Amino acid sequence: MSDTPQEDTQAQDQAATETRDFVVAEDSAPQRPEWLPEKYKTPEDLAKAYKQLESKLGSKDEDLRKSIIEELQAEAFQDRPASAGDYQLPDIVDPSTSVDSELLKWWSEHSYENGYSQDEFAKGIEMYMSAMGQQSGPDLEAEAKKLGENANQRISAASAFAKKMFGEDQMGAIERLFQGADGILAMETIMEAMKDGDFSSNASSASSLSEADLREMMQDPRYWKAGAQDRDFVKKVDDGFKKLYG
Repeated sequence: MSDTPQEDTQAQDQAATETRDFVVAEDSAPQRPEWLPEKYKTPEDLAKAYKQLESKLGSKDEDLRKSIIEELQAEAFQDRPASAGDYQLPDIVDPSTSVDSELLKWWSEHSYENGYSQDEFAKGIEMYMSAMGQQSGPDLEAEAKKLGENANQRISAASAFAKKMFGEDQMGAIERLFQGADGILAMETIMEAMKDGDFSSNASSASSLSEADLREMMQDPRYWKAGAQDRDFVKKVDDGFKKLYG
């Protein structure tokens, strides 16, 4: 027997209901926003990406500063030897009498820390030896005569000042400095400068420096290297720029 009209109507109503339920369920699913880029699955993913980008941008200036310092250090240290002990003594120095020299050890370590080349290391020793007359040994009496009749008083005053200014580790070098009249004169110059409060270099004043000079000085470790900065040197550079540009 065929279905009755009433049964056909009930079947159609049931099918319509099932269809409506399916459509409603499909419409209730979350829709992807049209403005959301394809590479992000959800708006939350996009917000997370922006937050990460903001963090990277915030560290950009610090990374740039570190990069510049690393480049300057690499350039400043490119000619120095592998270690402080690899510097070679110039021919004017007798190795047998200088191997255990505290002054030589200090100069080697100082040269290495500041990136000095072998030529700069040797030049420093030669200048010191030339100034102090160490090649043949100083004539203490002759050096004292250069200081005049009050030589003993001048030497004593310079010695007392040095003991106040320098520690025991440096006194060996200071004593060798006092073996010549030039050393006493140098110490008296320091004493006079400290008395007047004038610690600036006489080589060149900030007012006579060009922009090129100042930029070259900025590459000196005394200006930028942590632990090696010289306040007077930094001030000279800063004053030079102020003089040029106000």
